[in-house]
Amino acid sequence: MTATTEGIVRSQIETEIHGVCRPEFEPVRAAFARNFYLGADIGASVAVFVDGEPVVDLCGGYFDATYTRPFERDTLVQGFSSTKTITALCALILADRGEIDLDARVSKYWPEFAAEGKGDVMVRQLLGHTSGVAGWTDPTTLLDIYDREKSTAALARQAPWWKPGRTSGYHGINQGHLVGEVIRRVTGKTLGKFLTEDVATPLGVGREYYIGTPAEADPRVALLIKGRPYDRPMMSSRFDRSLWNPHPNVEDTWTVEFRRAEIGAVNGHGSARGIATLQSVLASGGANGKRLMSDAGRLRVLEQQSDGIDLVLGIEARWGMGYSLLGNLFGAPPSARTALWGGNGGSLAFVDLDTRMSIGYVPNRWLGGAFPISMERSIAIVRAAYESLAVTV
Repeated sequence: MTATTEGIVRSQIETEIHGVCRPEFEPVRAAFARNFYLGADIGASVAVFVDGEPVVDLCGGYFDATYTRPFERDTLVQGFSSTKTITALCALILADRGEIDLDARVSKYWPEFAAEGKGDVMVRQLLGHTSGVAGWTDPTTLLDIYDREKSTAALARQAPWWKPGRTSGYHGINQGHLVGEVIRRVTGKTLGKFLTEDVATPLGVGREYYIGTPAEADPRVALLIKGRPYDRPMMSSRFDRSLWNPHPNVEDTWTVEFRRAEIGAVNGHGSARGIATLQSVLASGGANGKRLMSDAGRLRVLEQQSDGIDLVLGIEARWGMGYSLLGNLFGAPPSARTALWGGNGGSLAFVDLDTRMSIGYVPNRWLGGAFPISMERSIAIVRAAYESLAVTV
């Protein structure tokens, strides 16, 4: 191994890649392998589904920094904000069933939320980051957000930070608490329980993705390995309150307390196959022979909620129902109808509704930093997937 710039280590030994890959999707295998060659990945998995069937399901590298245990296809990795897409998917499934009205006021399901001028906030505004409730107003700790009842009650009591619906402001740490509480009020199940029992298990991936990871899954959790120094940009007070009140860092994710909590914005643990299978519900209605969503329900994700500079992130954002619609920034053709989001450190959940393709990618090497640097690995995989699709046409 030899050191290169920015702390990246380039491997002089070709990493063994295991799993299945259809011949026409060899560009994805090549892009995945290149991430290891460049030293960007230590252990990772990638999966691509088309029409609910796997065309790529690969893994490579090592489970941890001891470089002794192999990274397997069912290895679970903490994905930070790619979790938001899974939370949104749960809400969209319930909307497709008629159990949640995305255009209804949140207070229809959660009466306490109407306090302090939030009575007209709609469910879709929680999904589209336009509710004005982009974080906790009062100082909040990680222990606070692990306590679902305490942290959701605090959100219900506070006033919005701007006029709801006016524009987006990224709900960085609390979106899962907001959407998850609506799901709980409707179904009687917490977000994590609904995901496991009603979505992941029917699709055959009940052990492949969790929000609130059980003890029996702990041996398969590859703890994140920090690959770059932390950077805390002081962009605005809203940014600070949304993303740093509190801010879970890599070391925090190693704790059992973090893993057990149900933080639907940031603490999903899964494999690439788990993500790609779940996102196949949005891409094609289902996976592995099980359909969970209608075509009309799938298209609801594309209902644009905002377009412009996000008040928290300070960058261009175009939010649909819980997903970013700016697939071109992640390597998709400009004309593609895509829904996606990545996680701090590199994970990705990606859907193309036209080609009926979903992509999951989870690395255990955390590479934070400014976009697009933090997402270079997943962008390369998305571009390779589209190159592969062009061959199959």
